[in-house]
Amino acid sequence: MLEMLERGILMSVQTMNHPPFLTGDAFRKRTQTRCRGRANSSTALQLSSDESGNYAEPCTSLLSQPNTIGVIGGVSLLSTLIFLEKLACWGSRNGKECPPFVVSSDPALSKMLSLRGPLPSARTRFDRIKLNQDLVIENLRCKRNFLQQSGARGLAMPCHLSHAWHSEISEDSSLPFLHVGDCVAMELKNAKLKPIHAAGIVRIGLLTTDSNFVASYYQERLQSQGFEVVLLDKATEEHVLVPAMEALYRKDIEGARNLLRIAIHVLLVRAVNLVLLASDDLLGVLPHNDPLLRKCIDPMDALARSTIHWAETMVKQILACLWMH
Repeated sequence: MLEMLERGILMSVQTMNHPPFLTGDAFRKRTQTRCRGRANSSTALQLSSDESGNYAEPCTSLLSQPNTIGVIGGVSLLSTLIFLEKLACWGSRNGKECPPFVVSSDPALSKMLSLRGPLPSARTRFDRIKLNQDLVIENLRCKRNFLQQSGARGLAMPCHLSHAWHSEISEDSSLPFLHVGDCVAMELKNAKLKPIHAAGIVRIGLLTTDSNFVASYYQERLQSQGFEVVLLDKATEEHVLVPAMEALYRKDIEGARNLLRIAIHVLLVRAVNLVLLASDDLLGVLPHNDPLLRKCIDPMDALARSTIHWAETMVKQILACLWMH
């Protein structure tokens, strides 16, 4: 169903010769089935109709509600769509209406980073990203500006790799811009986890396919809340995690699952309480009933929950001000 939705959006984009605004009817129907909630009729999607990364400026603000969420699409359109489902699920829980959101996404990032096609080596992938990071930052800043002009009052970016440039993207913007690392750290802190090793510090494992760009910001954000972040050693990364991704690209699902299980176990043996799966490639590899998933966290769940919390807080603040006056 998700693949059908993605194709449907792309086909709609191809019929337009300007950045289209598409109502989220098909998305909402799917979400109502999955989440048994209601989505707000103000929901909208915006996708670029070409691969240049250029955006036409909206003549007027698309949405005007003070709790409008702006979603900056990352490298993967599919991951952006999955995040929208998370927003709709959490936003429509208990019969509530999902806060309005506007999305900016295009294929330019994937093209810039040459991430399409065969799986590149870790070194090649690193070199490509470093070579093009200025273009990536400019692309993401254009999306941010577009969303702000379209009525967004707060921003979220469901892409682990793009968060490596969160500070650069947020420069010169007054909008609240949630960081996935902060969202995860706050939820872990509120969970009041107990350390399971003698050092007395709660350890959190981290699995990512872009450790050169992703690991540092998770370490910084989680360590600021008193957690120790544990990564795979280089040998395990090279001989277990990388082969797992290679197996996945060969469509050897069982091989990828077995290797991913080994990687998770390596971290659990090092006395981590939980493991962050900070990579789109790692999510969905294990079957949903795999007991190891009870020890794993999708960081984008925390970002979605925090985004909805921000939107609901904005409404409460406005109602409080109205009540006072």
